[in-house]
Amino acid sequence: MTELLEDEARLLDLLSLVMVLMGLLSFAFLRFIRMPYGRYASSTFGPPIPVRLAWFIQELPSLVVSFYYVSSQPELPTPALVLMGFFICHYIQRTLIFPFLIRGGKPTPLASFALAFTFCCYNGYLQSSYLCKHATLPSNWTHDPRFIAGSVLFFCGMFINVYSDHILRNLRKPGETGYKIPHGGLFEYVSGANFFGEIVEWSGFAVAGWSTPGAAFAIFTVLVLLSRAQQHHQWYLEKFDNYPKSRKILVPFVY
Repeated sequence: MTELLEDEARLLDLLSLVMVLMGLLSFAFLRFIRMPYGRYASSTFGPPIPVRLAWFIQELPSLVVSFYYVSSQPELPTPALVLMGFFICHYIQRTLIFPFLIRGGKPTPLASFALAFTFCCYNGYLQSSYLCKHATLPSNWTHDPRFIAGSVLFFCGMFINVYSDHILRNLRKPGETGYKIPHGGLFEYVSGANFFGEIVEWSGFAVAGWSTPGAAFAIFTVLVLLSRAQQHHQWYLEKFDNYPKSRKILVPFVY
């Protein structure tokens, strides 16, 4: 049993490294091709899937896998249980709430859906297996400054992400079509307010857990969402002559 756990621990380290490499590859890929979903959706990337169904199914593995690992460990240490609670909280919102709030929305190409589904399987296993079976956090970790600071970042980031999505959903009045310039919240300062929130969220998770898998997930998130924010910013500038020139791409007042 000990040997199996040691083998899995090495596997998780390898999967963490691969995740960072995937993030770097995605960052390079997205220099040349826009992420094929939403406003950039194209039939080139496979048949379309209704957007609500796509979001629900592609996010579901992270929720199911995390619930499975928590339920299979009856005596999970408190720090690991709390961190798993953070992870589950995010994916409850992403799986069971967010998809059903979407208004309209272009279908998701099969390729984009498949990539997102695969990633959620991958990351759900990586984070859940580490926290439930391999984390060695001390029992008083919830009092550590890193945990406290990371927790604050996580929930601040989640709030920014959810509120920014709310602003985007309510840009159109009933019966309206087309795209509008978002206003309110951090959209007054950056084009990618929702992306900034998610980056802050998972960076906080990485700090609170102080682990290699958590850090890998945060790095992957930064690399992918930075590229998407850059694409969105350029798209807004090209589409709207009156787009606020003072807005940054992702980080208020900085970039």
